[in-house]
This record gives sequence, C-alpha cells and structure tokens, in this order.
Amino acid sequence: MNRPPRLRDFVEDRDGWLYAVAAYDNRERAGCVLRYVPDPAGDRVRHGSGVRYRKLDFAEAFARVAARKPDYLDLLCRVPLDECVAVHRPEEVFPEVLARDGRVRRLADALRLEPGTAGCTGSLLVGLEGPASDIDLVVYGEAFERARARLPEAIREGLVDDLSEDLWRRVYAKRRPELPYGEFRRHEARKWNRGQVGGTYFDLLFARDHASIDPRPVPKGPVLGRERIEATVTDASLAYDVPAVYEVDHPVVSRVLSFTHTYAGQALDGEVIEAAGVLEGHGGERWLVVGTSREPVGEYIRSKTLLSGA
Repeated sequence: MNRPPRLRDFVEDRDGWLYAVAAYDNRERAGCVLRYVPDPAGDRVRHGSGVRYRKLDFAEAFARVAARKPDYLDLLCRVPLDECVAVHRPEEVFPEVLARDGRVRRLADALRLEPGTAGCTGSLLVGLEGPASDIDLVVYGEAFERARARLPEAIREGLVDDLSEDLWRRVYAKRRPELPYGEFRRHEARKWNRGQVGGTYFDLLFARDHASIDPRPVPKGPVLGRERIEATVTDASLAYDVPAVYEVDHPVVSRVLSFTHTYAGQALDGEVIEAAGVLEGHGGERWLVVGTSREPVGEYIRSKTLLSGA
C-alpha cells in the first residue's frame, strides 16, 4: 500500500467487505462507511470474480459492524490498514471502467477530462454496477472546477442532459432537506454538479489531489447546543469537500461545516448565509456543524444573498 487511502476510495477487508472511504486522515485506520458485503442471495454480481454482493443502508451497515467488528467502530468505521487486502482508487480503475461502460466514456469525453484527474467511485469502482446504477464521478483538485464549468456547455451542446423536473423532484425526496423545494432548486441550479447521460443520473464529486491533503482528523468538539446564525462567507474554497467548509465572519462562529452532500457548494465567497445546526467548541473557536445525523432535522444552510436576488 504505497500511500494511504483518500476520500472516495474504497477499501476491502479480509472478509470481502467493501467500505467507502469518507475521510482524509487514513494513515493507520481508514475512516469509512460499509457499503457492500458478500451474500449468496445478493442481487449484484462482481465483475471478474462472479461473487454475489448486496448493498447495505446506513443503519444496517452500522449494526453489522457493531455486531461483527466492534473494534472498527468510531465516529466512522475505522478499518485498520493492515486488515485491508485492497485499496480501490477511482483514478487507477478508471481506464477499466471506461472500457466497459459507454455511458461513462460519453460523460468523460463531454467534460474533457484529462487522464489521471478523475474516476468513478461507488458500485462502478468495485465492479458491482448494474444497468440502472448511477454514475458517481470523482474529479480531483482544480480539475473539479474545470469539469463544473464545462458541464453547462456540454448540456447546451447536447452531449449530456440536465435533470428533468421529475428527476429533480426525486432527488429532493431522497435528500429530504429542510429547505422548501423552490429554495432547494435555486441553490442547485448554479452548482452544475449533477446531470444525466444516456438516461443515467450522475454526480460530480470533489476530492483533494494528493498534494493538498491535510491528513489531520476533523475533530468532534464538545457540543454546546443548537444554534442558528446569519454570517458572511469569507472562504468557500472547500465548499464541495467532505465536510464542506465555509469560513465565516461572525461574532461567535468561525466556520460552518456540512457533512451532508445537500449543502455542498451551497454558498459563494461574500454571500450572507443563514445556517442552523449543532454548535461545537474547538479550543478558542466555535464551529457550527450541519448534518449531524443521516437525515438531520432542523439543520440547513441557505444563501440569503442568492434568495434575495442580490
């Protein structure tokens, strides 16, 4: 294992369990979420091996790890690297995915992705995709912004498609954000990180390039209560990362963090946001955390600047 796993890689343990890497601080134990397990009755067959798998939802995955591998439990699953038999890296597997999937080839061509700057995570990465599988396209570092800028051009050129209104409604229902549908759509309309290719839904996902990775963990601080603030964003350069980070100008809170993809890219530098979540203490700083559970109630980020039309 020549370097630690990074966000959006997958790791595979000795039992063939497949985990999505959800952190950057992975030098000894990879911070992950369990996604797929071998199952003779599973509905997915792995390319190459023919082994059947099934996908777990969040609650079942957590319960399975707690029952079978409790030493992995932490804020995330923490899989020891010496118990991993493979690290599946999107950029390394991408040529194989392109060779077997015409939808992905069409998307990569439309976005003019350069070799080594992108790859697929999720089921495509580990060979468990089916005809109806979505495309989770990871784009690294500065190439991510180039891909986002290119997406509306590719849509206008007819190379890929925007989401239909019906599909937007389904995304909203799946995400279950606290924002009304109209506000959700206004925020999403300018992100250019979703679309369709050949009738298949895709997401553009950010991950840092290796030179930009900070291997220090994002700590959980003591909970000080729930809070709602209005603040001006001073730095949104990591707004598509995990967690999404918004540095803010506020008398108490220094940054707003979001652990839910719904609020990635939600605001731009200089915009005034309203944010509600859980207030944590971090030394002399206070951070507002949005997305403290799988479906956080009462937690959100909205750009008041966007909604005001300013």
